[in-house]
Amino acid sequence: MFDPNPPAPAPAGRDLRLDFFRGLALAFIFLNHIPDNAASWLSSRNWGFSDATEIFVFVSGYSAALAYGAVLARSGFMACAAKIGNRVWQIYVAHIVLFVLFVAQIAYVVEGFDNSLYAEEMNVVDFMHQPHVVIAQALLLKFRPVNMDVLPLYVVLLAAMPAILWGLRRRAAWVLVGSAVLWWLSDHLKWNLPAYPGNKGWYFNPLCWQFLFVLGAWFGTRHGTPSVGRLRRTAFVPAAAAFLVFALMVVATWSVPGLNWLVPSWLARLLYPIDKTNLDLLRLLHFLALAYLTVILVKPDAAFLDGAWARPLVLMGQHSLYVFCVGVFLSFVGHFVLVEFGDSVVRQFAVSLTGIALMLGLAAFLRWYRRIEGGRTRA
Repeated sequence: MFDPNPPAPAPAGRDLRLDFFRGLALAFIFLNHIPDNAASWLSSRNWGFSDATEIFVFVSGYSAALAYGAVLARSGFMACAAKIGNRVWQIYVAHIVLFVLFVAQIAYVVEGFDNSLYAEEMNVVDFMHQPHVVIAQALLLKFRPVNMDVLPLYVVLLAAMPAILWGLRRRAAWVLVGSAVLWWLSDHLKWNLPAYPGNKGWYFNPLCWQFLFVLGAWFGTRHGTPSVGRLRRTAFVPAAAAFLVFALMVVATWSVPGLNWLVPSWLARLLYPIDKTNLDLLRLLHFLALAYLTVILVKPDAAFLDGAWARPLVLMGQHSLYVFCVGVFLSFVGHFVLVEFGDSVVRQFAVSLTGIALMLGLAAFLRWYRRIEGGRTRA
């Protein structure tokens, strides 16, 4: 999701589909981060097995391969690793700053409104009791409040990008097979990175989610090649569409009890649990089917990408790191407003639209600032 090397706005040849779907994922994540938000029904998680997380990981791998693959080809491995290392550091610092502001925000509300439930909901109770211990664990990426799992995942995945790119340029098949094997073993043997507190692992297991990231990177290294063009053949369209319809029917039973007959007990035993932590196979297949149909239906020069309703999402996608961080902060503000002042459906949509408008406003400000900064004569 996060542009690994943010360019000037709308450079020539930039694939606006990446920015559009990155921006769409940011909007979905914000809506989903507000508990019991009626507006989150608009997000992809209610229409299939996968959600915005899959968009984030795949697009991150794809865009990172585009940005740093050129550096690797032009300047070599060390230059590529140095640039990626710099970006990893920027994202890590952004995560720590967001952590400080997010926890301070929650602590202020807990004390100011005498409501410790906020601390429990956001998983910061340990911070309130042992801040010196928790801060150290947060610096190690082992402690993360609710809604703050995405940036640590990206830090780990992007840190591995130099080796991934190097391998994809030389033995792509080996890298893909090795990545798939690691995903399968990590799921079945319960491998995960340690988290704090307790012995639980990361909510997004990097050892599993790396497979989707590597798939995105592989497609990114083959961007524009004939082999990618062949993927647009329609032979698999009926199968992909049928699987998406099947997923929609299954997901519908989660919120409409009258549809439970669609998933008989024998099928439920085959399907469940659909594990998000370890990137369940059904989630992976759902996203790949969705991405496959999207590539066929949405061309790089699709007119709607420059349309009035798509431009805001494209703009948000072009400034994804800042927009994401502000979205996490605003999601708690929205939750607080709905809890303290009423959670009618109208208010839920008003809070959601206000938050997205503020995220868009930030993106517009950043575009304006980069334009004047780009034209400024340095002293």
